[in-house]
This record gives sequence, structure tokens and C-alpha cells, in this order.
Amino acid sequence: MDQLFSGNTLFDELHVFQPHGMMASKKAANKVRPRRYDTAILLTNSFSTALITRLAFIPRRIGYNRDTRGMLLTDPIAPPRNPDKSWKLTPAVDYYWNIASRLLDEDPIDWSIHTPTNCVEVPLALPKGVTMELGYNEQDESKAKDVLSAANIDDATPYAILNPGGNNPAKRWPIERFAQLADHLHKAHDLRVLLNGSPAETQLCDQIIAHAKTSPISLPKLGNTLGALKPIIDRATIMITNDTGPRHIAAAFATPLVSLFGPTDPRWTTIPVAQLHNGSPSEVILVADPTLPAEESANDHPQRCAIEQIGYERVKAATDSIIQILDT
Repeated sequence: MDQLFSGNTLFDELHVFQPHGMMASKKAANKVRPRRYDTAILLTNSFSTALITRLAFIPRRIGYNRDTRGMLLTDPIAPPRNPDKSWKLTPAVDYYWNIASRLLDEDPIDWSIHTPTNCVEVPLALPKGVTMELGYNEQDESKAKDVLSAANIDDATPYAILNPGGNNPAKRWPIERFAQLADHLHKAHDLRVLLNGSPAETQLCDQIIAHAKTSPISLPKLGNTLGALKPIIDRATIMITNDTGPRHIAAAFATPLVSLFGPTDPRWTTIPVAQLHNGSPSEVILVADPTLPAEESANDHPQRCAIEQIGYERVKAATDSIIQILDT
């Protein structure tokens, strides 16, 4: 977490608490209490985070009234629900924006705006022009330079990033297709191809390299870090990614994206993205079943919306389209 937010100027201090064990909430509260915060915004919905802020005696505690924690909050917010009390399909950025609106004493979001018109997009309540932001510091840049140097990539070398991992195997596009795409990016567009992943996904990257006819490069094998990944993504020509964290990092740096969604509905994570120079969005979202009715969720159709249903040619066409725009 500290590497993710390094170089960011949106806050004054960053403190990461990761207590474990049965007394975790009390230990965390003991660390937070001496700082005498006057307000806590709880972005997570867990009972434990609300308990920590209560035990830390933070006077104002803002969060959604979920998981029986309403009594621990001073400003409990009703979460968005459908008329039948089920959870309303709401993009996470708006879900959090609504909490910030309470802090700023602004009007809450009118949840009716989130009326899907198709199975890919849902309107955002975020004000126009609002985007996600990240930064990086000199240490991140230095590490990124070392990693790219080890990959024989200098400042004049264009490259693409493939992000084949994901915390759930069901979110992972087949490795053979990532390998095929790596070959295409190198041969058709003269791009070096970097494979991103956590240290635990090193083997996944190795499998793609074994299937490729060209020579994609494994970032985990080069000792890449989360901090260094930010400037590496910032410099990239394009990223093709599963539904996972680096997608959001790329959007924060306006790096063009092709994002692949299987049995997780992309409308839960609709994010604001920059525009390309021709006015089109810098992200193309590909779903497994584009014929899914707008009122249904991909989460409820794990077989119909299996990520294997996204064919190679669709991803290749979306990637080529963005690169063509960038080249004009």
C-alpha cells in the first residue's frame, strides 16, 4: 500500500497498519488513537474497521450502514439497493464518492443514475473531468529505470504491457492467447512486450514466454516492485489486462487500455478514463458475452460469461484499433 501511494500529493501522511490475530482491532486502535484524528472515512464495509475507529475514539466516523456496524458509526449511510432490497449495481468510484460527499456536506448521489443501458457500461455520477490520480517518487523512477535497463529497454524503445494474472483464476484470459497477442504486438507494431505479475505469478509469466514465438519479458523475474510498476505503466504504449489492480494504475496515468472481463461484471468497476486525441475513450472493455441483457449481471452467469469466451481476434482488433489511433 505504501508503494502504491508513494509520490502522491493528495494527502499529508500515509500510515499503513496491518495487525493480525484475535486482538487485531484493539492493536490497530492503539496505534491510531495517539494521532487524535477527528474524522474517519471507512471505505471498506467490514465490521472490524468500524470497530477500530470506535476504539480509537475518533469523534466522527463515516461509512455505509452494513454488516451490523451502524451503531459504531456517527454518520451511517444507507447503501444503494434495488426495490427488492438486493444490492444495486453501482460502480465503486461512485460508491466511494458518495461517502466523500457526506464528509463535504454535499448532496448524496441519486442512485437512479445507475440505470444500465447495456452489459458493459453504466453512467457515472462523478463530476465531469474528475479522474483517478497516482504519483511516483524518485526511488520508484530509479527502480523502474533499473528494471527496464535489465530488459534492454531504453528511453526510445516503445513497449506494451500484458497483465495476465488475477486473484481469481476465472478472471484470467488463457495464456496461449496472451502469448499469441505478445507475438502480434512485437511483429505487427514493433513493440517490446513486458509481462507483469506479482512474484507469485512468475510461473504464469514463464508459461506465456514458453508459448510465445517471440521473446516477451517477465517483469517479476527482473525484480520489479509495485512502486516501479507505476512509472513503467506510465511510459507504456498500451496495456492489455485482465480485471485486476494494474488496470486502475494504468487508468490513473492515462495509459491506453484493453480490459478483459469474464464472470465479473465490469459495471461494478466502471472508472473514469482519459480520452485519446480523437476523442474516444482510452479504455476498451471486452466482455465474454456482449449479448447479455443490460438488466442482468455477468456475476450470475459464470459459464455463459467465462473469460475463455473472449476470442483472440476480438482482443487483437481492439488493440490494433487503439494503436492505430495513437499512430495518427
